[in-house]
Amino acid sequence: MTTATAGGAQAAPPADKRPGTSTRTRRSVTGTRRAVAASFLLPALVLLGALVVYPIVYSVYRSFLDQAGTGFAGLDNYKALFTDDTIRTAVRNNAIWVVFAPTVSTVLGLIFAVLTERIRWGTAFKLIVFMPMAISMLAAGIIFRLVYEQAPERGVANAVAVGVHDTFAESSGFPKAHPLPVHPLKAGGGGSFVTKETVRAGEPVSLPLVGVVPSKMPGDAAHAKAATPSGEGITGTAWLDFTKGGGGRPNLVDPRELGLKGITVEAVKGGKVVATATAGADGVFTLPASADGAVLRLPADNFREPYNGVDWLGPSLVTPGIIGSYVWMWAGFAMVLIAAGLAGLPRELLEAARVDGANEWQVFRRITVPMLAPVLAVVLVTLMINVLKIFDLVFIIAPGSSQDDANVLALQLYRSSFGTDADPGVGSAIAVLLLLLVIPVMLFNVRRIRKEGRR
Repeated sequence: MTTATAGGAQAAPPADKRPGTSTRTRRSVTGTRRAVAASFLLPALVLLGALVVYPIVYSVYRSFLDQAGTGFAGLDNYKALFTDDTIRTAVRNNAIWVVFAPTVSTVLGLIFAVLTERIRWGTAFKLIVFMPMAISMLAAGIIFRLVYEQAPERGVANAVAVGVHDTFAESSGFPKAHPLPVHPLKAGGGGSFVTKETVRAGEPVSLPLVGVVPSKMPGDAAHAKAATPSGEGITGTAWLDFTKGGGGRPNLVDPRELGLKGITVEAVKGGKVVATATAGADGVFTLPASADGAVLRLPADNFREPYNGVDWLGPSLVTPGIIGSYVWMWAGFAMVLIAAGLAGLPRELLEAARVDGANEWQVFRRITVPMLAPVLAVVLVTLMINVLKIFDLVFIIAPGSSQDDANVLALQLYRSSFGTDADPGVGSAIAVLLLLLVIPVMLFNVRRIRKEGRR
């Protein structure tokens, strides 16, 4: 039935009142019936409930039970998060990860993205920087476990550190060398050795040492020679009192024993050094007459341990070291996303700023970075969510001796749930804590996406 209007025209009945239509068969905007749409969505909703909703609900429920899961524990498991030293270390390390790892990765990605626009082989450079993303966390952890190996002959990081150090500071020639109790030397403090008696002109001095592997002796060391008296000066021999194959005599220079070439000898009187000499290839040294009546000292610099690099996986550096491996992997990810945003910037705006007299730093700081803010926010938020779940790198790189110092929440979740003396209640509480930490970041990301969609 139609209704007459003031102009005589007849208005059509409402859509839901038209003949042949029904509210139960109403179609959506796309023409799909709601029942059909629901049938397509149902499998996804079932999987979502089984794989996401149910684990979350059960984890919350389990976090209020005791270790056996048979009794109600109240908030005891949550109290453990703030009273247990191991878990507090994990929380602190997670805070360090969230602050530094995403920030450093994003900053490096921004720098790489900007610089690769100005170099000839920019595409090749981007490929090289992005390549670590193709490596799994497991493989990256194994690689950096080897990179941070303490021994310089195996660890790349310490090989570089030792090479740089030895370029500017010469290492000792005779580390671990020392006298025997029957030798005429004794400990002088601070790693040095001194003669037990004062020396006299015309009386050759013997300074025998042991503890040096013959293969580590200087390549041009010669067979040691007994020093001969030299007027009013002091002469002597410093040698390795060890005969290969045996047969040598202590405190006497034997034909097959080697001189300690380059060892420093000091003459000390009244606590002051009055003369210094360096032994030759045969171990013979000569001091002036001023050394008469002095005590001879072999300073500690002769026996200083060789520089062995940095303890990258020790308690103090293990977390920064692992963060470094993470940055190595994810800086390429940040670079690619930022480079895509950079390619979409209006070039005429940048050129206009340059024409107006802005230098490159001003263009970068006042135009490029503000216009890339949405992209930078995406990268930063994505990496923050990622580091909250970091597990693989810490578990693989950190050795057992410092794993507690490198501990993070995801690793502690695994250890509390499946490790020795596991407590699933505490593990579930850690899982809930991680969820609560991720939710604010996710909400921020959702609000940002909606804000971008309304523009």
